[in-house]
Amino acid sequence: MAVALLQWAAAIYLIACLVAGSGLVLRSRRLARAAVWLLAAGALLHGLSFPLLHVRGEAPPLTSLAAATSFMAWIGTICFLGLLLRVRVAGLVALVAPAAFLGVFLAALRLPAVGPATFAGSGSWPHAHVLLASAGLALLGLAGLSSLVFLIEHRRLKTKANVQRPFPLPSLEALDRVNATALAAGFSLLTLGVVTGMLWVQTASGQLFVGSPHEAWSLLAWAVYAVLAAIRFGGRQGARQAAAGAVLAFGFLFFAVIGVELLT
Repeated sequence: MAVALLQWAAAIYLIACLVAGSGLVLRSRRLARAAVWLLAAGALLHGLSFPLLHVRGEAPPLTSLAAATSFMAWIGTICFLGLLLRVRVAGLVALVAPAAFLGVFLAALRLPAVGPATFAGSGSWPHAHVLLASAGLALLGLAGLSSLVFLIEHRRLKTKANVQRPFPLPSLEALDRVNATALAAGFSLLTLGVVTGMLWVQTASGQLFVGSPHEAWSLLAWAVYAVLAAIRFGGRQGARQAAAGAVLAFGFLFFAVIGVELLT
């Protein structure tokens, strides 16, 4: 039942992608709003799948890459929908919907083959680590997406390109606000994720750091974001530089957390 809900959520996310894409081509605000509502419907089904996963006979561990990716996609979608209540960034649905679809589609394919949890004796640290780190990664991904659109729109305005704007492309100010908000919240959650991860390792091995590739790359990615946050909130960094930094930092973070996990 849980996997079936994930499949339905993936289907609705995919429809949202198609509707948002049609809105870009036709420059239709109505299609943009429809894509947002479809994204919300997919997020509802997606959220219902999580409690059902853990009432199965052998619940898959949340620490599996498939489950973590699914949760990351859901958190990112929910945060985007929440931001819409305060900032006019509906145009980002054209990027958020495909990201949500890929996260859920891959999870729906892999979760049936994932075995039960095997981290007995570590207490609640594994789940706390994955929940916090995944939420942080989702928010930092949202900051990266908004920053990518910021750079594209900034470039268009700077070159005075005579190109019609697609449906409700967010303003530079709105995109910068999303970047700042998502960076602040995402870095805080990522920091808590790193701390709980170290406590998990200590509980399991008696050491705070055992030198695994995942630990080393994750700490390096956290340090990159620590510098980025310090410059963004403690210095006088311009919006364009902040956007470029957010895009590059998320690319590095994605490789450090997901890429290294797949390669090792």
